[in-house]
Amino acid sequence: MRELSLNVLDVAQNSVTAGATQLDIILTQSTAQQTLTIEIKDNGCGMTKEQLASVRDPFFTTRTTRKVGLGVPLFKMAAEMTGGDFDIDSAVGVGTTVRAFFHTDHVDFVPIGDMASTVVSLMAMNPQVNVRYRRAIDGKDFSVESETLAAILGDVPLNEPSIMRWLTEYINENTNELTEVQT
Repeated sequence: MRELSLNVLDVAQNSVTAGATQLDIILTQSTAQQTLTIEIKDNGCGMTKEQLASVRDPFFTTRTTRKVGLGVPLFKMAAEMTGGDFDIDSAVGVGTTVRAFFHTDHVDFVPIGDMASTVVSLMAMNPQVNVRYRRAIDGKDFSVESETLAAILGDVPLNEPSIMRWLTEYINENTNELTEVQT
């Protein structure tokens, strides 16, 4: 995939398919150490030990619509190509956590991409899931949660186009503030 936000979208969609009602997406970045960790955690149905052992195999999928599942293997490859690491923890009835660690100074580091649109799409298309997004850069962070937004908005749904535009701008503005140099 050309950007990590697409990997996040793929893994998050797997969480939704697995019946998750809570989905946490956490990006933690250190510019001094030139690292990025992406964690996607859900409370979905989880995986058996057999599924967990096979999930990194591109020719394994639980879907019946196709015979390959490239999302997890491609995400793993993107991390490992930078000298990073990839891990999945899962338990049946508890949920799944996917962690990818990247060296951002490596020539094979794939850009993060449009995380704002990814998060907004997940929130707008899955009102049954509380999506929490947290972005941390060098010890500064911000977060946003669909359940909180829905409570504030009342009868206005998160998939209302003007709300989606505002939320995308809000996430982008807060991400930009995290990267601004303080004088």
